[in-house]
Amino acid sequence: MVSSLLLSLPDDFVIDQVRVLYACVTVCVRSIALSAICPLCSQSATRIHSRYLRTVADLPGGARQLVLSLVVRKFFCQTRECPRRIFAERFPDVVRPWARMTLRFCAELEAIGFATSGEGGARLATRLGLPTSPATMLRRLKAVSAPVSKKATKVGIDDWAFRRGLKYGTILVDLESHRVIDLLPDRTVATSTAWFKAHPDIEVISRDRGTEYALAATLGAPQAIQVADRWHLVQNLANALQVLLARYRPEIRLSRDDAEANVIETLSHAWCPLPQRSKEPARLARQAQRRDRYEQVIAMAQQGMETKEIAGHVGVSERTVRRWLAVKGVPETRRRKKRSRFDTYAPYVLKRWQEGCHDGVQIWQELRAQGYRDSLRMVYYFLAPLRKGFYTAEQTSTISTKRAVWLLIRDLSDLNEKEREQLSILCEVDNAITTAYQLTQDFLRMVRKLQGDALDTWLEQVSASRIPELQGFAQGIERDKAAVQAGLTLPYSNGVVEGHVNRLKLIKRMMYGRAAFPLLRQRVLSVA
Repeated sequence: MVSSLLLSLPDDFVIDQVRVLYACVTVCVRSIALSAICPLCSQSATRIHSRYLRTVADLPGGARQLVLSLVVRKFFCQTRECPRRIFAERFPDVVRPWARMTLRFCAELEAIGFATSGEGGARLATRLGLPTSPATMLRRLKAVSAPVSKKATKVGIDDWAFRRGLKYGTILVDLESHRVIDLLPDRTVATSTAWFKAHPDIEVISRDRGTEYALAATLGAPQAIQVADRWHLVQNLANALQVLLARYRPEIRLSRDDAEANVIETLSHAWCPLPQRSKEPARLARQAQRRDRYEQVIAMAQQGMETKEIAGHVGVSERTVRRWLAVKGVPETRRRKKRSRFDTYAPYVLKRWQEGCHDGVQIWQELRAQGYRDSLRMVYYFLAPLRKGFYTAEQTSTISTKRAVWLLIRDLSDLNEKEREQLSILCEVDNAITTAYQLTQDFLRMVRKLQGDALDTWLEQVSASRIPELQGFAQGIERDKAAVQAGLTLPYSNGVVEGHVNRLKLIKRMMYGRAAFPLLRQRVLSVA
């Protein structure tokens, strides 16, 4: 009785014998039921025709592999109208017909497969005493029926990449239960429209600013409210600001006086030693190569070539090509400061230097008394910029466009003293930047506080500002105004969808090259 309970056998099963051979345990079991049910006519039969042995793998016991040796009886079907004359008895609670592993063995393989993958799952299962192959693991995953999701009234839709830049699919998520509803094999309007028409109960659709999903939602679910995702709105605004600031890039520089006023506070991360002469030719060669590539990009763009084609010819990424085309002038690289143990003592060294102590040996001895353990040569290495007039990273470079956009977008209360000073320098460059900053903060206030009723007023202010970059952004809002208004009013967004896209990427990469769409869809929906 105890053995039957441990093996999860039905009450009408008895164990006749247990054989132990090395690392394998074979348990001989049989059914003592007086009758069996015909699988065709579902009638009971009692006449036994014959018996045969059936070997089935089961969950391991301890460190030993467990095998069930089932004594299966064949019965005569006593129903004259039934086409089946002889049938074998079934054990629906133990094993499926013709299967070579028990139901609980299959359940364990499925759990391991969904948590890992085919190759990795097979290796882990074998280590746990469940010997199987990757093909069997994948076959078990495909055999599991995907869970039937409840009717969703509020959904989020977004795309995901089979291979970035080449092939994309579509993911749909229930915004209330935060579960994946379905995966579609592409992101075409026809496929998304057909899916929306098959789900007429949808009331809210959250999406990005793409025209494909907007058109699909309009055609397939005209009754639903379309909500533009707020993160994508902010991203579109940041792109407009980046183009605006690119026009003023030569003027956006920190003055020497401002840098020297705050050099003590910023020295720990802005004090760069002078470049080594041995490395200067290589640096100049890289600059020349970068300038040559930039000129090639501009020439090809003037000839009408596409961004992807230009990137392939020049040997840079498409993102780099787009950035170079947006920036007027040869793109420059910033010299980055590497962290050093000297950074802790830099403010003290600068203070002593300003007090008139220019003796490197004396400064080194004072630092040694404070715990400095590097050599005198390292001190001279860092004193060289001071002898040439505070050679710092900030004085020799501009505020990057990305950094400037970040300053304009962040809330003023989140900026520290140095960042506020940089923001004020930006706003002093031109009145257009000051106006853009005020309009940006007004728009972000609508995003944070869901004040969509102020959108019309904001659009009028943008139109009166005569800033072409922001006016282009406003024109995009006008074309999708209803969805943007809903996005700035309703609490729904695509944040949950983006999270599931990130999880989908992990599942896809775990499955190596065998992540065809049906298998990938099965895994995503089964563990959603």
